[in-house]
Amino acid sequence: MNQAIHFKTSMFDVSKERENAINPIYGISLLEWLKEELKGELNITKPDAEDWGWYSELQYGGNTYLIGSCAHVEEGEEPVGELEWVFQVDKSSSFMEVLLGKNKMTASDSCFVFFKELFENNPNFKEVQIA
Repeated sequence: MNQAIHFKTSMFDVSKERENAINPIYGISLLEWLKEELKGELNITKPDAEDWGWYSELQYGGNTYLIGSCAHVEEGEEPVGELEWVFQVDKSSSFMEVLLGKNKMTASDSCFVFFKELFENNPNFKEVQIA
């Protein structure tokens, strides 16, 4: 099960993002920022489109993770200013790990905590909360 972090920020101009060809959802700018911000610390793949937003993959603590991002913009609204964002973290598990209930994704997972603290400690991110 994935874990999600919700927050608000005006740090990104989503109107300048390339279009998500699968579903017109904003969110690539957060993943691009993380890729650049964490260069040398984490190797985050180039973001790609999904029907629920955007995703990248990374290795953290010996595990593979998918991180996802989307910005909430109501239909008819201009995608400017402070927007509400959802950032997801999902840990990949083998078939046997799933069967045995091992290596589960939780809110105390070290990768999830890393990103949660990253957002909490950056003054550009407001109202950071787990949902």
